[in-house]
Amino acid sequence: MITDLAAFAADTGVKYFMISFTDLFGAQRAKLVPAQAIGEMQVEGAGFAGFAAWLDMTPAFPDMLAVPDPASVVQLPWKPEVAWVAANCVMEGEEVAQAPRNVLRTQLAKAEAQGMRVKTGVEAEFFLLSADGSQISDPYDTAEKPCYDQGAVMRRYDVIAEICDYMLALGWGPYQNDHEDANGQFEMNWDFDDALRTADKHSFFKFMVKSVAEKHGLRATFMPKPIESLTGNGCHTHISVWDATGTTNLFAGEGEGATGELGLSTPGKHFLGGIMHHAQALVALTNPTVNSYKRINAPVTTSGATWAPNTVTWSGNNRTHMVRVPGPGRFELRLPDGAANPYLLQAAIIAAGMSGLASEADPGPRYDIDMYAEGHTVTEAAKLPLNLLDALRAYEADAALQARLGEAFSAAFLKLKTNEWNAYANHFSAWEKANTLDI
Repeated sequence: MITDLAAFAADTGVKYFMISFTDLFGAQRAKLVPAQAIGEMQVEGAGFAGFAAWLDMTPAFPDMLAVPDPASVVQLPWKPEVAWVAANCVMEGEEVAQAPRNVLRTQLAKAEAQGMRVKTGVEAEFFLLSADGSQISDPYDTAEKPCYDQGAVMRRYDVIAEICDYMLALGWGPYQNDHEDANGQFEMNWDFDDALRTADKHSFFKFMVKSVAEKHGLRATFMPKPIESLTGNGCHTHISVWDATGTTNLFAGEGEGATGELGLSTPGKHFLGGIMHHAQALVALTNPTVNSYKRINAPVTTSGATWAPNTVTWSGNNRTHMVRVPGPGRFELRLPDGAANPYLLQAAIIAAGMSGLASEADPGPRYDIDMYAEGHTVTEAAKLPLNLLDALRAYEADAALQARLGEAFSAAFLKLKTNEWNAYANHFSAWEKANTLDI
């Protein structure tokens, strides 16, 4: 593990460090710092005006200092004289409570205090578009069911292979790449890890994919629903909780041969119960944009399925539900989308799950039906919010989840996101003129 960034620069030939933090809207903010100055920056941090990013601050606030975490440093494979490093935000000697990486670190500290180590993996989907973002980049990618299309993935081999080569070199353990269910859409998978490392990798992955796409004259987007008729970008998240040493999976079923339901232990069921109980509020964080609700409440796409939930249900190895338990000792939350903030995504899942553990929450009945064909028969399960405003109201009403994630964070998030909704509601669209001009 890297502990001294100046020594790292001397050993690797790095000339500049990109000291990066992620704001409440998931945007990455950075300063480019020469290696000669990194020793002081590692101690003092790089100065930012928080108001200039999406944080709930004013121009009168003092400097916010982004203190780099050397354990997160990544030398850019495509520009090796530069290194990226995630930072923790501090103001006047105190950690900024609303800063997303700090929110996650707080949740992890609470779990660790109970002898628990959370491990997660993400499946980040993205589209490769033309440079101006107006259309998918491959004009021959037109199949009705393009998922796993061999020819289509090979026509984008240069981009996908370059990104995968970089992940191999970084030691992430990438193990598969594929063309996804929408034309122009791809997914790349790498090994699960401790939740903070997964969030850092997820953040860097988005930056890397966009950078490599630009290098090839293309544009990559993780937007939840960039093309109306096609499947949206999900960010399915796999969750397990281990003991403090990280060697014993506490979610694995009890007794010899994993005798718990679907190989999920009692603590695993309670953690899942927390996810189910807080799901309607959780959506504000896992699906944080106006566009998000065009994915989770979408009509059938050209491929025949949305691959996204609209109801709070769980199942075994069945992809039509919000939660899937594909095997012993873990479960997959299929709710999050590509706009999810990498740090708040992990923090929200952990907060909801730990709430479930504390209250011994029951996840409710398991449904093994095809929700796309028979979902109308499920009358007792809650529906997911229809839009961002409904999600924000659900989060505002969930005092327990707010308290676990922190009152300062929750207040800032709700304020800025409500302002975003109001800006959207005040926007006049082409649809309005097309449908109401002559009424």
